[in-house]
Amino acid sequence: MNKKILIPLIIVGVLLISGVIYLSVNLKSQKQENKAMQELAELDKKEMENEYQQFANQYSEMKTQINNDSIVAQLTTEQEHTQKLLQELRNVKSSDAVEITRLKKELATVRKVLRSYVLEIDSLNRLNKNLSDENYHIKGQYEEATKQIAGLNTERASLSEKVAMASQLDAIGINMSARNKNGKNTNRLKKATAFQLNFSIAKNVTAANGNKTIFVRITSPTGTLLGGSGSFKYENRSLESSMQKTIEYGGQETPVTMYWNVSQALVEGTYNVSIFADGNMIGSRSFTFK
Repeated sequence: MNKKILIPLIIVGVLLISGVIYLSVNLKSQKQENKAMQELAELDKKEMENEYQQFANQYSEMKTQINNDSIVAQLTTEQEHTQKLLQELRNVKSSDAVEITRLKKELATVRKVLRSYVLEIDSLNRLNKNLSDENYHIKGQYEEATKQIAGLNTERASLSEKVAMASQLDAIGINMSARNKNGKNTNRLKKATAFQLNFSIAKNVTAANGNKTIFVRITSPTGTLLGGSGSFKYENRSLESSMQKTIEYGGQETPVTMYWNVSQALVEGTYNVSIFADGNMIGSRSFTFK
């Protein structure tokens, strides 16, 4: 065969083989990333199921600690509502982002309602304790009073555990926008130089005050994590974050703004944002960019 023909054919063959190898390696990497994202989604769904179940169990416990028929009826209604949402969550697929987001919002509402009942019952128990102490003092029944105080201390310890569950932070009003080099909002990813993320940490009088480190993960439509800003612990595993920020939290609603500078090519589609604090996922939302 003529060398002028043979050499180009060899070059074309080498290029084709290289292309096949590159596509094979890239496809394998993409499958691994998608598998990791699916595992994270399953973990998130499982954590939500556990929280719903814990809240339903706590309603049962609280009904045994109060002798007010009206409050017991309210607790029963909230428990049934919580169990209904739990069943809906069990029936939904972890890949159904719309339903998972809705049930995550419902979970935050359930947590707030539970928190209000915990505080109300704790207040009633404190009042009962004070009335009991006065009654025992008048009657001189020291021995019986000691037994009642011991029982109230046990109930208070149980309620303290419930307050700890209710003290988890919540991220509300989550919004992410693309910004151009002039810091202006843009709908075109090609002109974006940064993502701006805005949200607030909701008011929570039962949460511990002080510095809180907020971690954010942003995943692209292909399932790839954007950037890299250190790691954090979640569900007994270490996860990489896209960005992080330390804020001072005093129990009141606290606004937070964070920026991720574009350092790689962006593709059109849906970007998923997950926010973490104190080892918990406190909020998530999806955004679509063109």
